[in-house]
Parts: sequence; structure tokens; C-alpha cells
Amino acid sequence: MSTYTAFIATERIAHGSLAAVAERCKVRLDADPHVTPTVYDDATGRVVDIDYRGTVQDVLARLPVAEPPARRGPGRPKLGVVAREVTLLPRHWEWLAAQPGGASVALRRLVEAASREGAPADRVRAAREAVDRVMLALAGDLPGYEEASRAFHRQDAARFTALTDAWPADVRHYVRLLVSRAGDET
Repeated sequence: MSTYTAFIATERIAHGSLAAVAERCKVRLDADPHVTPTVYDDATGRVVDIDYRGTVQDVLARLPVAEPPARRGPGRPKLGVVAREVTLLPRHWEWLAAQPGGASVALRRLVEAASREGAPADRVRAAREAVDRVMLALAGDLPGYEEASRAFHRQDAARFTALTDAWPADVRHYVRLLVSRAGDET
């Protein structure tokens, strides 16, 4: 399940499912219409756009839902195979044609092997990008942000910790949580 975190300025006001976070934000907005809650997707660091007009039920009804399964087209629908165009050099086509099972089987094997091999690095990269997005949004104007960002990318844990110690507690805790999820020592 995806989790989300909401901030008003540097104060964390909610964490949990999108519905729970949106509901908490709506309650805060109803109490003080001058605040601006910002909701972050914890996995990507991206800001989630929520329309807070109407009642809590109206807000919850407008939340984005998981994408329905895509309608299947040509290919082998039971396997979820989709036909697409691939442009290769003639020597690549010759090599693929000579492989057992033909070009499609060879390409699927190559893609599967590459995705298995690169999956851990892809997850770390995505988590580091999430840290970058959130850190820029929440701490970009805070003292030591640029140096903390450099320390994060150098994986200099001691320097990163020292530079973020002066940040507001909620920002510091959230950024450090995302850093720990990125698998960094920082």
C-alpha cells in the first residue's frame, strides 16, 4: 500500500493512506482556510494534487484511483503480451532470428534478464530521486540545504546529519526517513 505525508509549511500534519491524509488536510483547511497543505507520495517524493472543494466526502470521492487494467489489444492476451514496434539494425534482426524461439522469445528473455539485474539499482535510484524532490520542496530555503544535498549525494552521513540537525523537526525526520528508505548510510 502506498503511503503519503502532508505538510503545512514545515509542520507534518498527516501520514498514511491517501484518503486518511486528504481527510486530515481537509479538516485543517476547514479550520483555517489560509493554510496550504502539500501532500507527498512517500515512494516518489512527488506532490499529489488534491481538490479540497466541498465536503470531506466530496474530496475523498475525487481522489485519484488506481488505474484500471488496460484494455488488451493484439498479441497473446492471456499472457498479457502486447505487440509494439521495435527498430533494430539488420545485424540485430539476423541475430534475433537465429535464436531458439525466434525474435520475440529472445527479446523477452533479454528484457527479463536486464530488468532482474537492474531492479535493485532502479529502486535505489527512484528512492534517491524521492529524497531529492522532497528535500528541495521542504528544505530548499532552509540553512544548509545545498551542503546537505551535496552530503546526501556523497553519502557522507555525518555531514548530512550535522547539516540537517538545525532543520525543523518534522522536515528533518521526514527527510531522514526517506534517506533511510533509499538504503543510504546518510
